[in-house]
Amino acid sequence: MPLICARPLGRSVPKLGSSSLRPLLSSLAASPRRPVGVALQHLGTESWKRFYADHKLDLLALDQKWRQKWAESSREKGTKDDEKNRYVLPMFPYPSGHLHLGHLRVYTIADVIARFQTLQGHKVLLPMGWDAFGLPAENAAIERGINPATWTKANIAKMKEQLGHMNGSWDWNCELATCDPDFYKHTQKIFLALHEKGLAYQAEAEVNYDPVDKTVLANEQVDANGCSWRSGAKVEKRKLKQWFLKISEFRESLLKDLETLATNEAWPERVLAMQKNWLGKSKGATVKFPVLAFGQGTPSAIEVFTSRPDTLFGVQYIALAATHPSVQQLAKSDPELQAFLSTLPGLSPDSKVGYLLPHIRAVNPLAYHEETPEDTKVSLPIYVAPYVLGDYGEGAVMGVPGHDLRDHAFWKEHHYDAPVRFVLAASEDETTTAMPNEPFTEHGVMNANSGIFKGKSSKEAGEMLVKLLEPAGLAKETEKWRLRDWLISRQRYWGTPIPIVHCGSCGTVPVPDQQLPVVLPEVDEHWAGKKTGNPLESQTDWINTSCPKCGGEAKRDTDTMDTFVDSSWYYMRFIDAHNKEAPFSPEKAKALTPVDLYIGGVEHAILHLLYSRFIYKFLMTSSFSGKEAETAEAAEFESSEVYEPFKRLITQGMVHGKTYTDPATGRFLKPDEVDLSDPHQPKVVATGALANVSYEKMSKSKHNGVDPTTFIAQYGADATRAHILFQAPVSEILDWDESKITGVTRWLSRVYDLVQKTASETPGSSASTAKAFFEEQQQQQQQHHPESVDLAKLDASITIWREVQRTISSVTASYNKVYTLNTVISDLMSLTNVIASSSNYDAADPLIRREAVSALIRMMAPIAPAFAEECWHVLFPESSSSSSLFMSGSEQQARFPVPDGTEGLLKSRKQTCAVQLNGKTKFAVEIGTPPAGLLEKSAEEKLREFIVGEVLRTEEGRAKLEGRGVDVSKAKKVIVVRGGKLLNVVM
Repeated sequence: MPLICARPLGRSVPKLGSSSLRPLLSSLAASPRRPVGVALQHLGTESWKRFYADHKLDLLALDQKWRQKWAESSREKGTKDDEKNRYVLPMFPYPSGHLHLGHLRVYTIADVIARFQTLQGHKVLLPMGWDAFGLPAENAAIERGINPATWTKANIAKMKEQLGHMNGSWDWNCELATCDPDFYKHTQKIFLALHEKGLAYQAEAEVNYDPVDKTVLANEQVDANGCSWRSGAKVEKRKLKQWFLKISEFRESLLKDLETLATNEAWPERVLAMQKNWLGKSKGATVKFPVLAFGQGTPSAIEVFTSRPDTLFGVQYIALAATHPSVQQLAKSDPELQAFLSTLPGLSPDSKVGYLLPHIRAVNPLAYHEETPEDTKVSLPIYVAPYVLGDYGEGAVMGVPGHDLRDHAFWKEHHYDAPVRFVLAASEDETTTAMPNEPFTEHGVMNANSGIFKGKSSKEAGEMLVKLLEPAGLAKETEKWRLRDWLISRQRYWGTPIPIVHCGSCGTVPVPDQQLPVVLPEVDEHWAGKKTGNPLESQTDWINTSCPKCGGEAKRDTDTMDTFVDSSWYYMRFIDAHNKEAPFSPEKAKALTPVDLYIGGVEHAILHLLYSRFIYKFLMTSSFSGKEAETAEAAEFESSEVYEPFKRLITQGMVHGKTYTDPATGRFLKPDEVDLSDPHQPKVVATGALANVSYEKMSKSKHNGVDPTTFIAQYGADATRAHILFQAPVSEILDWDESKITGVTRWLSRVYDLVQKTASETPGSSASTAKAFFEEQQQQQQQHHPESVDLAKLDASITIWREVQRTISSVTASYNKVYTLNTVISDLMSLTNVIASSSNYDAADPLIRREAVSALIRMMAPIAPAFAEECWHVLFPESSSSSSLFMSGSEQQARFPVPDGTEGLLKSRKQTCAVQLNGKTKFAVEIGTPPAGLLEKSAEEKLREFIVGEVLRTEEGRAKLEGRGVDVSKAKKVIVVRGGKLLNVVM
């Protein structure tokens, strides 16, 4: 077994395929009785291992060698309008300065699939870039007193170097960074195109303001405790004039086209559900609750949207959002309400606190119907509650404790002893309602508390109630969406400047195309002073400009765009990265989009993917793609088209690290605080107690992080790639265990043995392919020349080639499925074992051995590219030393193996036959397989004779039948099943 090492130790050793091996082989060849091929073949497996024991498999040297060759070769990338084009894209990274194992996992997956498709003959685009704008860089700049551009560019250089050690096949010709003016010039063009169509607009809105980072946050960037996701500060509510993108105009297609993405499981069901819930289309009714007020100056009624009008009889209170107009009006004269409202930013959205509005009540609109139950006619208290969202529905909720979980919890908090009113049940007699004290949230049957509607299905009753109230103007059918327009304004420096100037005469004026990009000014004094806030607001020389319309004095907009704007279209720039005039050309968009395979974390399932879908739909129906509708009819036609940016989405699981904690305190232990002299029983150094071991999300505080570049430097990139894929299915959490890589390195070592051994052999059969070999063997048998067929060789060859064919089908399916890449490695390990088995390898024909090893190398090449390249050139030394397995379009490029149609030729000469006596199994024996002609229905009698004869030819068959007095010739019936795999003798 060759040694696996990071660096050569001791004396220098010959490298794979080097000329220094030739004298050794020549000395073997010098013996007249032991030519090279025969000598090596007769060494046997154990001797062969000893023969190669001195040869170190230096994976790090192979990485370096082949990375240099790849860099020198001009691998053709998939940027031509060709039907074989493929576009594989992992989500681009934020340049934090270091890669973690999560990066290694996603980029390994992407590169493996790209290389697999390249070997299939496709031209694959696998680009890489940097999501370089954002608040972390700005905060780092403030902390360090340097320009964020300086910090970001240094991080990009470092991470690019780290990526280079992963043996990836990135097309660096397409590299981009969103902070580069050449990129954000086109982001600004897209913004202005949206503005021209009325899809980018400015409006005053209440926003989440981070007082520490001094910027606006989206709702999704505020945690459950009302704190900023970055600074941790309590978020304030402020009203500011903000820029929005009108994503709501595309909501119907965003929802409808999820059906396309669900076809053939192109997108994970979980992601589709999250998108659908975020869009939040609800059909229901708007219901008016008249208000009883005592000099409060409130409106005459409160409108409430509900998706469950069937629960109207169960309303027991009304709850309003803090931003509801009635609340704002009442707060002017109610100091206690003002004080309550000031506490809300610090409360979690699901808090059960509430403020009961004094001197004001609501009336259920059903109270005016004479047959309504008396309980429903009682006036309703009105609360201000943080769980009511101001931007959904009407900012008001009808509280139905009997049929809504949140309403039930709120009611019990404020009316613990008051009864909960249930107005429908699972069945008419209510016997199937399992939890009488819990809210019943499903549809069911109306009960006695629903008056004259008792016994009706709740869905039917809901429709009838809306129609009952509609003539009086108290209800109407309504459709609501949770989705709100996209707020993109950010009050910070490190982002794409909004290309708008504000003129006192002309108002809001777009920056002309010829003046783009609007470049960020240098503000070194701001960073040197470590100041917070948006430095653009104080840059008067940059702010003050002239109006593009009238030439008068004007001011630039000092907001920058949300970084999600950059990532919503970056995949379009990769296809035409050097286009100076437009974000991309229509021809490139047609040829290379949508992206064939998009890979990234599920944490981006909502915002990034939703915004990307929106922007892609806009771009593909705009002048950028040459498809801008000129007429209303054309626009209607375009709206029926499905434009989705990513054909298929793969979401990979997180990587967790091994974590040690002190059992006494629960404190996370540093590496030097754990005694690992016995890895199976780690101990706390200070106390000697056994440490608790778990796998958790990697973080500095848990001391469980792993630097992938350090790991690669120790084991090599190929072994690391195989290890990270082998440990878990792609979609599942991966518990990182360094010790398990030894299984991978042993496998690579065994493959190396096979390659070296096979490369030294001379061809055996005259056939040029495996299929030709088996056809030749079959022909010889059919021509009744069995003496010319080496049956032992044929059996071993069949065993190997059958496993090769099975593995090709299995591995190809796994590469295509992506989520089961871990099984690719297990399948290849199994194939290696079958080929390397001495009973198979030594007996099989050399042609089959070589073809099997060739297929093995090509199947493992996407995962271990440098190792496979070396093995390929050892096995086929006639190939150019500078050529690559993956050189797309080259005559020397290898092809991923495909089934060769030999299935019918690979039938074993023997099969197991279970022998029954009167229906009871007595024994099983190995017999010869029946000739194909005996399997015809017309040859049943001959088949019986053949199978009985074969069984009786065996020693066990004679002993357990004839030896025990069973004369098969006198049997009442002899039954042969499944082509002779079962023989039942009925006496």
